[in-house]
Amino acid sequence: MAKKFYVVWQGRETGIFTTWTECKSQVEGFSGARYKSFLTQKEAELAFSGNAFSRVSKVKAVKAVKAVKAVKAVKAQNKPKMPPLSQAQIIEMPFDVKIFTDGACDPNPGEAGTGLAVYEKNALSELWYGLYQARGTNNTAELNGLMQALLLAKVKVSMGLSVAIFCDSTYSIQCITQWAASWEKKGWTKSGGEIKNLNIIKPAFSLYQELASQLSIYHVKGHVGIEGNELADRMSVLAIAFKDENLNLYREEMNITDILSLRKG
Repeated sequence: MAKKFYVVWQGRETGIFTTWTECKSQVEGFSGARYKSFLTQKEAELAFSGNAFSRVSKVKAVKAVKAVKAVKAVKAQNKPKMPPLSQAQIIEMPFDVKIFTDGACDPNPGEAGTGLAVYEKNALSELWYGLYQARGTNNTAELNGLMQALLLAKVKVSMGLSVAIFCDSTYSIQCITQWAASWEKKGWTKSGGEIKNLNIIKPAFSLYQELASQLSIYHVKGHVGIEGNELADRMSVLAIAFKDENLNLYREEMNITDILSLRKG
């Protein structure tokens, strides 16, 4: 039988042993023991120094990551996709207040603005526009909109009303309702680079945490004929036209047909 060399990285004693009996005495019953046999002394010495073990670990890690990704990809393919909300479904939702929010940017990056449409008992009650940015992005405009929707929701909730927010930005919704919790735990950092727009995300997440149990947030597709989303869109374009950094209540006649005839974002 060929002679083997045994490397013990974690055990009662660490090192290279030339018999299984010696190796066994170091690892048997030792919690977290780590050891491996090699056919040559050179391989054992390389392994003990960390080189061979590191290479093996990296290969295993890469294979494990690929396996996990493959499983997730299969699950994603098999997971049934929920159809987007329709106007009729939104009307049927039993919320006292429904807040639609949207952002516009032209070009992207470029001039940006935000708009909101508020319905009470399915009747349009308020339109808001503003938060102009001379150098914004579509994401900052959308995040600002969701932040303002949360602020409006807080007022409505304090009046004892049930509230739902409808936003067409998946990025904004995920930032506030999913990703921010993990980023906060990690000191507002993430692997792979900078977290953009934290100046908006942090206060919005704080407000969301306060209100999460008292409201619902839904994603809607933009420009598919959902009235509240279309009105919020027109308000965001109006915000760019007026270049007002404040959020303003729309005080003109709320003629829905006329407003929808304005330029889209």
